[in-house]
Parts: sequence; C-alpha cells; structure tokens
Amino acid sequence: MEEILDVYQEAFDDKHPLICMDEASRQVLDDVTPPLPMKPGAARRIDDKYERVEVRSLFMFYNPIAGWRRVGCRASRTRSDWAEELRQLLEVDYPHAERITLVCDNLNTHDLASLYFTFDAETAHRLARRVRLVYTPKNGSWLNMAEMELSLLSRQCLGTQRFRISAAMDSAIAAWERERNSRHCGTNWRFTTADARIKLKSLYPVPDIER
Repeated sequence: MEEILDVYQEAFDDKHPLICMDEASRQVLDDVTPPLPMKPGAARRIDDKYERVEVRSLFMFYNPIAGWRRVGCRASRTRSDWAEELRQLLEVDYPHAERITLVCDNLNTHDLASLYFTFDAETAHRLARRVRLVYTPKNGSWLNMAEMELSLLSRQCLGTQRFRISAAMDSAIAAWERERNSRHCGTNWRFTTADARIKLKSLYPVPDIER
C-alpha cells in the first residue's frame, strides 16, 4: 500500500507521466419486447426481460494529473488485448514520453511478458523499456484511481442503458471520454503514506518492542 501512496507523491511531467489503468466488463443488452415510448404524463417504459448480445471489455487508462483518459473497448481481455492497449498508450497517446509509470492491479495479463507473447522480441523490448509497472496490493484495488474513473463511467454514461449493439456502446463511451477530457477532469489525491499509518493503524503489524 505504501508503495502506491509514495508513487502518487512523486513528481511527474510530460516526459514521465503517471497513468493508472483498470479493466471492467460490460454486457451489451437488447430488448426482448420493444419499450413503450414516452407520452404526456407517462415515462418511457422498459420491460425487465432482455437479451445479452455480447460482452465488451473496457480498458481504462487515466492520467489523474493532466485530467486525461482513454477507454479501449474490445471483445476480449487476453494478454494480447492488454499488450495492444499498452502499445497504443506508449506509441499513440504518449509517443514522446521517456518512461510511463503505470499503476495497475495484479491480474496475470498485466505483465511485461504479455508484450513478448504478442509482439516480436525487438518490439516488446522497446516497449518494455518505456514503462514502469507498479501494482496495487491484493484487496487494495481502491488505491487505483482508474477504478474511480471506471465507476464514474458506469454512473454517468452506461448506467442501465441497453445499447443493442456494441458500436452504440463504444460510441457513447467515446463521447463521455471526449467530454471529460475537454474539461481536464483530474483527481486531487490527498490520502498520503502518513495518513495511512494513522487511519489504517490496525492493519500494520505490531513490532515486538510494543508487545
């Protein structure tokens, strides 16, 4: 935990940005019975029965300092999917960054080995040299700011909507992303290592000298 909190207190710049990433899955649903449209005095009514069309995998990359985010929408979340998303982060989103600090969880695909699994050795090595992976502790995913941004995406954009086709969901996510980026919505993280040692004191082991 303290490693993540210390990372958040480091100095970052355009050449060495901080990026938080997290993943989520979202069902694309279609109506079995067409909804009844709105009319004066009555809201739009939707039947509770639905049909699952497919599942989209969402890859959230979030720069909490610059207020930038990108959501990659894919049909799966394999090693190769993560590697391709990481390659876009390095070569398209931040082509001039010397090294990116990437905060993510301990999912087995979140490993530099995924680059070598997906690309040739030369490409994988070139990409791996430009990223520093920092993992959140087990049961500590709440320390990843990308998780909070995924929560906002769910509440502000996806909600309980039924998109019918994946293209409609992807389009809605892209519009949400553009709007948030245009306003540079970032995060003012205030929970520090010193705070953790006070507020989460019960989680720390007790030294023998204090027993």
